[in-house]
Amino acid sequence: MENNGSKTKKVQDYLVIGLGRFGSSLAMTLHEAGHSVLAIDRDADQVQHFASTLPHVAQMDSTNKEALEEIDVPHFDAAIVCIGSDFESNVLTTVLLRQIGVKRVLAKARTRTQREILEKVGADEVVLPEYDAGVHLARRLISGARVVDFMEISPGTTIVEVEAPDSVVGKKLSESDIRNRYHVTVVAIRRGEEVIAVPHGEEQILAHDILVVLGHHEDCNALAKLQ
Repeated sequence: MENNGSKTKKVQDYLVIGLGRFGSSLAMTLHEAGHSVLAIDRDADQVQHFASTLPHVAQMDSTNKEALEEIDVPHFDAAIVCIGSDFESNVLTTVLLRQIGVKRVLAKARTRTQREILEKVGADEVVLPEYDAGVHLARRLISGARVVDFMEISPGTTIVEVEAPDSVVGKKLSESDIRNRYHVTVVAIRRGEEVIAVPHGEEQILAHDILVVLGHHEDCNALAKLQ
């Protein structure tokens, strides 16, 4: 293959187990991103439903160790267990994947207690989609109406997208004194389709700009509530 100097995206192999709303959206997104995905579900109707949109779909009981071994699960870069309603099957599948030797096992949980159990039986990572979405929304509401998006990057530290407050519109970034007054750093400005990364102090803040700021929860909240 000719090397033209461009970076080639590495195609990953993923096994997605469970084709409910979470599993199917995960499988579709991975597939659309160009990765290889095998999606399995014990429900024949679910498999049939996604057979026209996912290239590799199979009906299979993931609690059957022999069936998992037949599809050579260790070759997958990661297996994601998305079984929502049957927690016993979720746990058993996670255990079997770990026993067989999958490189990375992720699992979906519905409660924090389930997360603790899945972590103890060998899951490398456990996600709680509904819980995380609820926390995310609550923090956006607490932060104020100006918050466009919110992401926690470590305990106590967040990146927040906030509409530029009226009091700083028309000012240069250095004149707004946001960093000294609110102890947050403007790491980017989103202006329509344009993103100004690491803006300099002479950059003027315009109406409808979205400021992408990094800082502690309380400081970001204070900026979001600024009029």
